[in-house]
Amino acid sequence: MLKNYDPKMHSAEHLLNQAMVSIFGCNRCFSAHINKKKSKCDYYFNRALTEPEIKQLQETVNRQIEKDLPVMIETVSKKEAQKQFKLERVPRKDDLDELRIVRIGDYDACPCIGPHVSSTREIGKFKITTTGFEDGVLRIRFKLLHRA
Repeated sequence: MLKNYDPKMHSAEHLLNQAMVSIFGCNRCFSAHINKKKSKCDYYFNRALTEPEIKQLQETVNRQIEKDLPVMIETVSKKEAQKQFKLERVPRKDDLDELRIVRIGDYDACPCIGPHVSSTREIGKFKITTTGFEDGVLRIRFKLLHRA
């Protein structure tokens, strides 16, 4: 059963997660609220982001969008998925023999049950609207803009 997310926003969330992992070495978000107009992701983190870091994060996501990366869906055995991914956020994983994996080019891959675009250029422009830090949690709010 697929989650009812906006495919553009949900694909952008995947790119943001991988950017956070690669730039800051943290885990993917532990909580996300994905809407068509605006979304947010929460990360366990140790501080607020600086303005240059916010800019770097936003530019990293937009670079991946501009690359027109293909978004591919594949199914792998649970055993194989356990070797490659952290599965703690996968719902009902104990009942599954196979998991659905979403791959965004060679940039990101993770288990996911939500809808996605077929190519990153469909996403539009990624814009971080605000960030906040409190009690070990970094919140990043973002939206998508039409490309000029």
